[in-house]
Amino acid sequence: MAGVFLPAPWIPGKCPGLIFLLPLLAVSGRVDAATTADAWRALADSRPQEALRITAGLPDSREVRLARALALSHLQPVTDDALAEAEAVFTELAAGQDETALEAHYLRARLHQIHYSRPDPVRAAELYAELAARQPASRWAQLALVKLALLQLYALENPAGPEARLVRAEELLGRLTEPALQRDLHLQIGLAGLHHGLKPERVLPHLVAADRIGDVPGIAQEDLVMQIAELSLRAGRLAQAREYFERYLRDYAVNPRCFTVRHRLVELEQLAAREGAR
Repeated sequence: MAGVFLPAPWIPGKCPGLIFLLPLLAVSGRVDAATTADAWRALADSRPQEALRITAGLPDSREVRLARALALSHLQPVTDDALAEAEAVFTELAAGQDETALEAHYLRARLHQIHYSRPDPVRAAELYAELAARQPASRWAQLALVKLALLQLYALENPAGPEARLVRAEELLGRLTEPALQRDLHLQIGLAGLHHGLKPERVLPHLVAADRIGDVPGIAQEDLVMQIAELSLRAGRLAQAREYFERYLRDYAVNPRCFTVRHRLVELEQLAAREGAR
């Protein structure tokens, strides 16, 4: 049997940070002044030097300091000194009680997760956990839960062992209220289970749950359909395998993979015939 098709891990943590953040930042009312909007647009376009120039001409405020620190953390070449300077601002802003404080808290955790030359997953996990407990229903706390789960699945020494990692991440699912983030975490738990060599039966429920929530971006949706079909066949869930293989033929009829899918359906018929004979 051919190998399992693995969608690229597009989920949070792998998306470019600035592009991912800008829609969220814009929602918080930060577009009332054209120059402020220009600063965020420059960040979205990966022009941190331009964002610094714009914010230098704006009246000082917590939001302006946040934008300036975010731009500083993305200047090329990135240095730990610049990141430490940005973190000092994030730390100061995070002490507040407004939306900017939550954003700053989140961005500080991201520095430790992926930006410093020597990432500190333990410190990042601590900061994400603090944010998730701080205002659990906020968008930033919800994002923090997904990032915390990713660290538990791959980076932290505790929990140890593949099954323990999945169980710990599954505990966070119940704290997510946004369907899109629930989908993302289901998908990441499933992929992590495959990465760690767990059986198809263990990961299939998460992959199917992600598919049922829907709206998986781009090529990842096609890969997910094929992956569920292949894993279902491997696990002996023949009806589910047939459902997903037939769906692939229906939804992705022009893809060269359809040749393999038709062979899989023939294989399924043979397996079903043998089951019936027994």
